[in-house]
Amino acid sequence: MGYVDVAGVGHTLADGRVLFADVSFRVGEGAKIALVGPNGAGKTTLLRMIAGDLPAQEGAIARVGGLGVMRQFIGMIADETTLGGLALSLSPPALREAGARLAAAEAAMHRAESGQNTNIEKTQMGYATALAAWGEAGGYDAEVTFDTASVAALKLPWDSVRDRPVATLSGGQQKRFALELLLRGTDEVLLLDEPDNFLDVPGKRWLEARLRESGKSVLYVSHDRELLAQTADRVVAVEGGGAWTHPGGFASWHAARGARHERMEEARRRWDEEHAKLRELVLTLRNKAAFNDGLASRYQAAQTRLRKFEEAGAPPLPPKDQDIAMRLGGGRTGKRAVVCEQLEMDGLTFPFDLEIWYGDRVAVLGANGTGKSHFLRLLARGGTDPEPGSEPISGAVLEPVLHGGVARLGARVRPGHFSQTHDRPELRERTLVEILWRGDEHRSGMDRHGAMRVLNHYELAEQGDQRFGTLSGGQQARFLVLLLELSGATLLLLDEPTDNLDLASAEALEEGLKAFDGTVLAVTHDRWFTRSFDRFVLFQGDGEVVETPEPVWDVG
Repeated sequence: MGYVDVAGVGHTLADGRVLFADVSFRVGEGAKIALVGPNGAGKTTLLRMIAGDLPAQEGAIARVGGLGVMRQFIGMIADETTLGGLALSLSPPALREAGARLAAAEAAMHRAESGQNTNIEKTQMGYATALAAWGEAGGYDAEVTFDTASVAALKLPWDSVRDRPVATLSGGQQKRFALELLLRGTDEVLLLDEPDNFLDVPGKRWLEARLRESGKSVLYVSHDRELLAQTADRVVAVEGGGAWTHPGGFASWHAARGARHERMEEARRRWDEEHAKLRELVLTLRNKAAFNDGLASRYQAAQTRLRKFEEAGAPPLPPKDQDIAMRLGGGRTGKRAVVCEQLEMDGLTFPFDLEIWYGDRVAVLGANGTGKSHFLRLLARGGTDPEPGSEPISGAVLEPVLHGGVARLGARVRPGHFSQTHDRPELRERTLVEILWRGDEHRSGMDRHGAMRVLNHYELAEQGDQRFGTLSGGQQARFLVLLLELSGATLLLLDEPTDNLDLASAEALEEGLKAFDGTVLAVTHDRWFTRSFDRFVLFQGDGEVVETPEPVWDVG
């Protein structure tokens, strides 16, 4: 069994701002601890410090047992990494090193066999040595685990996929494969950064069951309220530049947080009252001592008492609740916002008909790989017969969607698209203020004062001079929603909008969508978020697309 002890840890950013200080908590043997808090509060930074990716600037971190880490980027891997490389990156260090030596030896053997290396005997000896080291490091046992994970996640044996690029998998497949490896592996401690992102609902339920039954010690970041309620033994909240631990599950966390804030406010009120009394006493004795030397000692004692009281410091105030106001405007459109007639996505769906009316709130449901995101992308491009030169308001470049049939947008319908992967390379090196200042064909530019004002509505004013690419996933998501707000979209096409949003931001999005004067289609696997919708379109695994009266999660 393994555990993690975090004691008095602090981290200061390069610009001198304190991200968090004096953070202490313990992940006990077999515990499932959820790390929650606002986007940008330092949750991922804290995980990176525990993983050893970042040094602890203050305090100490103690860890016992093997450590397995799932980093946030898994699900968005788009480089040349193969499944074999990913599997090794998630393996213990000794196995990673043995795997790297074996890969180098295999490459040398291939060169020797093709005549590029004349010292074949030496190459063969090197390969035999690397193969022996691979076995001693547990490589053959690991290959059994790799095969089991491959069959479970991809329905294919390991030998047929080990050289396959990870980029050819969906985000959900990438996540599921990595989670299968980590949960079946030998590491006693797991750090999981948003493990549920990209998973469909059956995948999330699988993850919930596996976490509950696992004997591993797990510290994880998640914004999925249902998953948190189903799996967390305790909750560590990172907020207000520090952290505190709720000893119960997520279901009672909100009430515990409210009670804690009330206690903090009461302690501060009493401190302020005592402080005012001491200052009044000092002032009174100073005036009296000016006319009565016998009171000088009492005056000095009162001064000393006040100084020590102030040096001890005031009790902290509760962290300021996020005040996020997503003011999605919209506008009146034709009664029929979207009309689909015998529409089909090639290789994904059978032909289907669908009418979506102005003002509808439509949740698009179904397993990964059934065509939901393709559907939104097709609508974002203007449907099957877009007007010449029309582009999605999001500004992103969207790949064409192979399709048949018809998808028409109604009168005055302006689609605004939110991508699950935040794939906006043109924004990565630009600051938020610069992006808003320049504007684009869909929105006017604004001066710095105006930019900071709208950023403040989304709790992003402090990040105004920060490059988009350096923001946390949730901060990026909030900014992309802000761009939609400013664009004048009347049809919102949201692909997993809550994946990276913290709890307050997700609730703010729900409130913003309620007030939105337009039509909303959202692909989502967020069971909590789905409760706010009134229509449900299900993309089934057999290619059929149907409307259901209630959310349906378990249809293949």
